[in-house]
Amino acid sequence: MIKFLPTPLRSFLLLILLFFATACTKTQLKDDHPAHQAEGKPNILFILVDDLGWSDLGYSGSTFHETPNIDQLAFQGMHFTNAYAASPVCSPTRASIMTGKHPARLNLTDWIPGRQSKDNLARFFKIMPPDFEQQLPHDEMTIAEALKEVGYHAGFFGKWHLGKEGSWPEDHGFDINKGGWEKGAPYYRKYNKNTDTWHGESGFFSPYKNPRLDDGPEGEYLTDRLADETIKFIRQKREQPFFAFLSFYTVHNPLHGKQALVDKYVAKAKRLKLDKVSPFDEKKTRMNRPDPGIWKERTIQSNAEYAAMVESLDQNVGRVLDAIKNLGLDKNTVIIFTSDNGGLSTSEGSATTNYPLRAGKGWLYEGGIREPTIVKWPGVTPLNSVCDTPVNSADFYPTILSMAGSKPSSSQAIDGVDISPLLANPRETDDRAHFWHYPHYSNQGGMPGAAVRLGNFKLIEFFEDQRVELYDLAADLGETQDLSAVMPEKSNELLALLRAWQKGVGARLPRER
Repeated sequence: MIKFLPTPLRSFLLLILLFFATACTKTQLKDDHPAHQAEGKPNILFILVDDLGWSDLGYSGSTFHETPNIDQLAFQGMHFTNAYAASPVCSPTRASIMTGKHPARLNLTDWIPGRQSKDNLARFFKIMPPDFEQQLPHDEMTIAEALKEVGYHAGFFGKWHLGKEGSWPEDHGFDINKGGWEKGAPYYRKYNKNTDTWHGESGFFSPYKNPRLDDGPEGEYLTDRLADETIKFIRQKREQPFFAFLSFYTVHNPLHGKQALVDKYVAKAKRLKLDKVSPFDEKKTRMNRPDPGIWKERTIQSNAEYAAMVESLDQNVGRVLDAIKNLGLDKNTVIIFTSDNGGLSTSEGSATTNYPLRAGKGWLYEGGIREPTIVKWPGVTPLNSVCDTPVNSADFYPTILSMAGSKPSSSQAIDGVDISPLLANPRETDDRAHFWHYPHYSNQGGMPGAAVRLGNFKLIEFFEDQRVELYDLAADLGETQDLSAVMPEKSNELLALLRAWQKGVGARLPRER
């Protein structure tokens, strides 16, 4: 990579690349969709990672994890600094990507089947979360179905977690499904809250015990296998436009890394003396919860098993991208890379930190919803470009259809917007509000609530007591200074905006016990 070259040569190359990037941008502003006209409909590879945090990658700030292939992808395309998941947990975000709608409009607002389904936990709730859909509704047109209408072949590889049999990828427009079923993680037995460890079988190593993925040779690694299946699909369908949805199960629990990589990061942690530093902060008041659980927030990245999983992810992203290039498809294949929620930082092992963001998966703070996101659209995205405009996961649906020369049906109530103009010209526009509705208690310590961001201001409402918190993200990215008491007019403005939006989408609220 360029960053490993000697400083003078590196500076010279970066100047050359900047010149071409600028020239490319000026050309693209003349035509929103030059790739359509030059080469027809682009192929689309959508890479969704499970539980990957905003700070987990080299290009986004990690100095412990090693991700050269994803960093290179960021250099080749555009990365977003304010990209958001539609929810702080997985199933709602995945439903939003599939439909272009907000989870509240779909009434699919928690991971399936949800925490309140467990009676032994619900007794601790102060308020009762609303019931929600247990599968992706069949009357929703998915992105796969919409693309098939304009000539695409659609393949799904990996985690689905949007319903039981009868509501799997092949039931929602995908021609091929390898690995997608009702479970949200590879097979394992259970989590022991007393020892904060996972005890199970198989997990990321074959046999997988997955009804939609044949077992490989004993010891085969699931992340490798999903990349293999994706490459096979791309090779078979290269003569027609394809939509490949590579939905890695990694880096979700259970933590199962390849031993050689785990050993590598154990040694790295020792070399950096990270093994001598306590990685957790257990004193924060937001960790206090009435129900059972170990709530502790990780503040440094030093988990060798997790780092090994991140590197395996990176290696397999590189393998798929290399296959696309070797097949001569790289000039007409869009690559989209993102995550479904923040990194796991406050419970269940607290494998990573999202610092400087606050909290992580399961929380409406930035660490739970802000995601690493990269788009490479050959001929459109300027080289090594950065977009600071806030976007969210519902935007992928109309944007992908636009790339394919199509658009959502007029009968669809789409919440996302087509961000393809930003991909050519990453100007900053903050006039759109972004909303979150999570009326549930999360496994990670998060409380029922909702949030809205408009410009640099973000408001969070907590449903137990209708308390609000207000943050200026431009001045306080870590959400450490609640401004609600000193800026009551701004708080009231955003709260009114949030309430109006909730009414408009039919968001369901918790009820008193």
